[in-house]
Amino acid sequence: MKGLAAPALILAAGAAFATPAASGPTSSHPEKAMPGVADPVRARQHWILQCQGCHRADATGTPQTAPTMAGFVARFLQVPGGRDYLARVPGVATAALSDADLAEVVNWSLMRFDPAHVPADFKPYTAAEIGRLRHKPLRAEASAVRARLVADFDETKIP
Repeated sequence: MKGLAAPALILAAGAAFATPAASGPTSSHPEKAMPGVADPVRARQHWILQCQGCHRADATGTPQTAPTMAGFVARFLQVPGGRDYLARVPGVATAALSDADLAEVVNWSLMRFDPAHVPADFKPYTAAEIGRLRHKPLRAEASAVRARLVADFDETKIP
């Protein structure tokens, strides 16, 4: 009987650690349902591993690394060419993720960092759309395209 106690304890401890990840978000990082995001925990992990290094954990970015996304990024969805831009910026287009995972993290980041500017009729990015757009990544022209789109924010009076 004593010989069975250690394996049982190990299994119980393993189940305790596995349960939050298997059943969904943990209480320390709750995520609500988001369009186009099948697994918010996975999307957040991809954000941490692929995006956070430049955009920072809170998506505020820095002038030396990457522009802010917090309270700003979903505005691109409201101007012509902005949706394509978000999938073609170098960090997105060249991310080491599948098209499906990349669509999920882009959808997650829009809803997580700028929900106030996500249009009411927002259609989540799909793997097929991301796959098509990321094959034409922006390179040196990314800053100029961004500046033009941001100027369009003012012209369309996006709050």
